[in-house]
Amino acid sequence: MSSFTYKAKNQNNLIVEGTIDAATQEAAVDALHNKGLTVLGLESTQVGLLKQDLFASFAKPNSKDLVVFTRQLATLISADIPLVEGLRVLVRQVEKASFKKIVADIVAAVEGGASLSSAFQGHPELFSKFYISLVKSGEVSGKLDTTLLYLAEYLEGSAALSSKIRGALAYPVFVLCAMVVVSIIMVTTVLPNLLVVLKEAGIKDLPFTTKILITVTDFVNNNILVLGSLFVGLLYWAFSYSRTAGGRERWDRIKVTVPGFGTIVRNLYIARFAETLSTLIKSGVPILQGLEITSEVVGNIIFKRIIMEARENVKSGGTISETLAKYQEFPSLVPAMLVVGERTGRTDFMLDSILRFYKAESEAAIQNISQLIEPALILILGFGVAVLVASILLPIYSLVGAS
Repeated sequence: MSSFTYKAKNQNNLIVEGTIDAATQEAAVDALHNKGLTVLGLESTQVGLLKQDLFASFAKPNSKDLVVFTRQLATLISADIPLVEGLRVLVRQVEKASFKKIVADIVAAVEGGASLSSAFQGHPELFSKFYISLVKSGEVSGKLDTTLLYLAEYLEGSAALSSKIRGALAYPVFVLCAMVVVSIIMVTTVLPNLLVVLKEAGIKDLPFTTKILITVTDFVNNNILVLGSLFVGLLYWAFSYSRTAGGRERWDRIKVTVPGFGTIVRNLYIARFAETLSTLIKSGVPILQGLEITSEVVGNIIFKRIIMEARENVKSGGTISETLAKYQEFPSLVPAMLVVGERTGRTDFMLDSILRFYKAESEAAIQNISQLIEPALILILGFGVAVLVASILLPIYSLVGAS
């Protein structure tokens, strides 16, 4: 049995507060309803550390949870189930304690008279501005179920693309990290024991690679604390700098300008821009608001600034394509296609075409790069092994032969 503090409105429209004991949050809400109260807020009271579910505390809602929630809510609404009743059903079905609490809070807010979009605004860590704007548009147009289904498909598509990117880069990243770890172990533990044999043997005519290996190994082991501190300090500085406005802008610019990968990242941002703005336009969101939301969703300061400039241009009577044509971040194909859409009144259709083209380009490029990285890593590993053989084994063989 858990204890909950509540804030509710009674039948005389007076605000009352108190505490209620119930097994779950939904049970507490039902108990308060039976007393003739309209719940405005409901929170669990603090419990002792040993009574807390530590695993549940770390199980935060993820994008998959949000997709399932959105699709299920759309299905319930399309089946003509009242919104509050549908939300109560979802509260009972949610397994994660953290997500269950969020949905229970949404139920309480809606029962208190708030709209669904307003209830979502109380949890910005899960429901983005883009998500809330689409829900609000669905409420105004009376097509909330259709909007939620569209949202679920959008979220699923974004998650699928992110999964493909992670899958393509997982192996190269793993191999690179393994190479770094093995190199550190070799330099700090294995090589010193092997190289000491060559030093004690007094061989004067050592290979050049062996001399370099001895110098590097001695330097690292004699200054390991300094190098370790310097490495940690650089990581901390990089992390701190990346959280500043200047650092984020510099990093965002590097991502779209670095040779090879920059084109892929740029195409991904263009695809995200086109998909988000197209979705908002189809849902009936005004173009100025849609551009503002898109600038927040795109995830890059450089692109955000360009999109906001396009918004101001549209506000002054211009077009989106006029602004995009001025920046190299948007290839000439993008404004050229948008011009056609703006003239024919089919901007959303052209944005969908841009999305399909650049999404396909990005996926193909990611697949090609992942296939090229693998042989490159094999060559690097082979070169490293060759250096070790030439630096250590050959001098040892010559020493054995001389004896």
